[in-house]
Amino acid sequence: MRIRSTVAKIAIPAVAVGLIVTGCSGTNGSGGSAVVGTTNDINPQDPASLQDGGNLRMDLSSFPATFNYLHVDGADADLAKVIDPVMPQAFTSDASGQMSVNHDFFTDVAMTNTNPQTVTYTINPKAVWSDGTPITWEDLQSEAAALSGRNKDFQVSSQSGFDRVEKVERGADDRQAIVTFAKPYSEWQGQFSPLYPKAVTADPQAFNDLDRNDLKVSAGPFVIQNLDRTQNRITLARNPKWWGATPRLANITFSVLDASALLPAIQNNEIDYAYMSGLANVTGARNTPGVLVRRTAEPSWNVLTFNGAPGSLLEDAKVRVAITKAIDRQTIVNQSQHGVVDHPTFLNNHVFVAGQKGYQDNAAPSTVFNPTEAAAELDAAGWKLNGDVREKDGRKLELRDVMYQQDQWVDTAKIIQQNLAAVGVKLDIQTVPGTGLWTEWVNPGNFDIVQHGWSGSTLPLASLPQIYYYDPNNWQGNHGHIGSPELNAAIDAALSELDPDKAIELGNKADKMIWEEGFSLPLNQASGNYAVRASLANIGAFGMAGVDWTKVGFVK
Repeated sequence: MRIRSTVAKIAIPAVAVGLIVTGCSGTNGSGGSAVVGTTNDINPQDPASLQDGGNLRMDLSSFPATFNYLHVDGADADLAKVIDPVMPQAFTSDASGQMSVNHDFFTDVAMTNTNPQTVTYTINPKAVWSDGTPITWEDLQSEAAALSGRNKDFQVSSQSGFDRVEKVERGADDRQAIVTFAKPYSEWQGQFSPLYPKAVTADPQAFNDLDRNDLKVSAGPFVIQNLDRTQNRITLARNPKWWGATPRLANITFSVLDASALLPAIQNNEIDYAYMSGLANVTGARNTPGVLVRRTAEPSWNVLTFNGAPGSLLEDAKVRVAITKAIDRQTIVNQSQHGVVDHPTFLNNHVFVAGQKGYQDNAAPSTVFNPTEAAAELDAAGWKLNGDVREKDGRKLELRDVMYQQDQWVDTAKIIQQNLAAVGVKLDIQTVPGTGLWTEWVNPGNFDIVQHGWSGSTLPLASLPQIYYYDPNNWQGNHGHIGSPELNAAIDAALSELDPDKAIELGNKADKMIWEEGFSLPLNQASGNYAVRASLANIGAFGMAGVDWTKVGFVK
């Protein structure tokens, strides 16, 4: 994965399955998988030794609702797959999570002052958009203004720290931008990732609509060649304007597939590369001739997000915390990971994943599985049993649990349904297709609980304002509309600290407050298992590393 300025939403469960790397099993509330940032598994090969050409076939769970990843409808894992080979990003990372400047797009990016914080971006003089126009400082200036939050008509998925930027100025020439911050931003290396052309970010109408149905202009080793909504297929081809190393692949093709179709598609040689969740899928892929399962822990995790908006059944934080105490997360992870992960366990942090610097258990005692205590707290909140279901003020505590239509999510929901029934809470399981999950259900708040995943990055603090900041004028990824001024202040403090160790400490302080809010309930971390055609090189389980799409290819 590349360095993105946001975390991405995942519809398909990020279930950690497969054998663990020796000596890296999780303990004490960790993710129960190999530690992130220790390795990757991609079959590294010299690109010169690979075939010139070939079509890499991959899957999507849904057709993108927009091709603007910066838009609230766009920041999901499906669109991230599509734009990764076609859009500029300022930084990339290695298997250990160490970041470096992406020299295809910038010759140098450096923090040149701390008071005020100033970052200078020097653009590669060869870098051009796919229409031939140069990438200039104006593209950075326009994106920074669009994501700043100053104009609420920009429907952004994340402000990405641009709310802290005072100005973006021209540097030595048009190929240099100088970003000056009004207040410090610790995760500045995640900005302009991806970078869009100024035409997309010039005004709210362009931002919301210009790339709604296709990607007009891009700037990567590949470009979108064809969008086929009838076949639900997207084809990328080599970018004729690309100035960097020639990609080994000729094409990348994405096909929208139901989760149940992934393993058959791998077995029938219809796709070459796909994430495998669930023991049956991993085992089936391993037993498929010509296919390998590559595995590396990654910063992705499953979560239950609660709807705490005014008037919702879970508006009261005390009720949300009580609900978390009624859910047996250990049974959930045992079901999904028993027999394939040593000591299955759950995450107890909303910001850092197991193995990542900063991870610590911030949950106890707020979410220890305790049905008796959960029932007592629901009683105290005024939700009294009336038969099998609790009621208050004439309303039944009957919750709608919304999720992508996949067996693993339903299996998880059935455990939750049984847990909650034991304390007088009814849970209705509602599955929906991947297409429309975010735009029709999650973003509008059409749920009481939503099961989904987050795909994080090497810059975990960037998720704090995107997901947990409370701003009724700009919800970003706060789908449950939960938060407080105190939590906002804690988030601001963590992001304002330029000392990495102190920033981590403040990030964990904010996480403790997130637990107290009953904001969401993390489940398990993904270990990262991918079915990969054995003939592929420089692709597989990347973990914390970025993808160099010029190097991915087929062996001769």
